[in-house]
Amino acid sequence: MNSTPRASLLWTRRDAISLEYFQLYEAPNEIRLSGTILVAHDGQPLRVEYVVNCDRDWSTRSVRIALADGSGSREMRLLVDDQRRWWSEGKELTEVAGCVDVDISLSPSTNTLPIRRLSLTQGEERDVVAAWVRFPDLAIERLPQRYVRTGDSQYRYSSGGGAFTADIEVDDLGLVVRYPPLWERVGLG
Repeated sequence: MNSTPRASLLWTRRDAISLEYFQLYEAPNEIRLSGTILVAHDGQPLRVEYVVNCDRDWSTRSVRIALADGSGSREMRLLVDDQRRWWSEGKELTEVAGCVDVDISLSPSTNTLPIRRLSLTQGEERDVVAAWVRFPDLAIERLPQRYVRTGDSQYRYSSGGGAFTADIEVDDLGLVVRYPPLWERVGLG
């Protein structure tokens, strides 16, 4: 894969103490998202490093998440096969079978996956189900989501049947600029 990132940026959380350094890489046969998140989660410091590899249609193929906190460090590796079965440590994760996208709960980066893959036109909407990774326990579960393109660079995102909604602004690459009330981009390189 090309070692020069297509984009590098910095996000900050507005509702918690958190900062994320993110890079997007694109190659002829692969897309990679990588990030480092520093967050105070329930008053405890966490460092999360992740890499998400996708194919050219922005479908998740593998995920590596490394988490360090006061009790030590642990890692999660996920593989997705051609039948959309998810695997971790050689075991199939049947609860997320059929999911196309991963959703890393501490990062806005993974919203880019369905935004780019779906290529919605203005006014169009689509339901997806993501494999949602929660922290600090690295639990994974199904999360129904809906994306509605409401403008040139705006999307209405909802999850949990509308229990959570946000109006997301993205740039030309589909990367989050603003995701109120949670994230805002504060640096771009």
